[in-house]
Amino acid sequence: MSDNASQILANFNEAAQVSQRFISSEQNIESIERAAALMAEAIAGGGKIISCGNGGSMCDAMHFAEELSGRFRNDRRALPAIAASDASHLTCTANDYGFENVFSRFVEALGRKGDVLLAISASGNSANVVKAVEIAKLQGLHVVGLTGRGGGLMYSICDLNICVLHDGYADRVQEVHIKIIHTLIQLIEQRLCPKEDRM
Repeated sequence: MSDNASQILANFNEAAQVSQRFISSEQNIESIERAAALMAEAIAGGGKIISCGNGGSMCDAMHFAEELSGRFRNDRRALPAIAASDASHLTCTANDYGFENVFSRFVEALGRKGDVLLAISASGNSANVVKAVEIAKLQGLHVVGLTGRGGGLMYSICDLNICVLHDGYADRVQEVHIKIIHTLIQLIEQRLCPKEDRM
């Protein structure tokens, strides 16, 4: 076997181990179920979901929002979700108030009591995500955290913290995060858009 082939196998095996460790925890499964219920209840009550994160986690935040407002697996009505990813907002806020405020200002402007913030940080310590959580709590939003390692600063300040325990590189955490995100979307759809109501 070549060195490249060995590396490929090692990557997939490690990813499978991180995923298996995550799903072996009954608490993790329950947290995903509770997070989906919280999000569905917010939308049913006229609220929305705001998502945020940095780098790859921003891509995940955007993907989560567009799958709800757009389409996941089946046709159904659009569901209200928005990612804090507008380039003009991010650059304006970073320039005027510092990068640590780019998400909190977005939540301050658009978040309403009863909405849900999906805050994504592989470390749980991203300063701008932590600040967004703090502002969200002050404004009466529910907060679901997607974190890694031990959950970081976000572990104790989110209403629900879904943590992927892994001390290695962040990409392994992010690989499980995207599966969690897809599962949340699926569960939200099932609660809000039963098959007979889909287009």
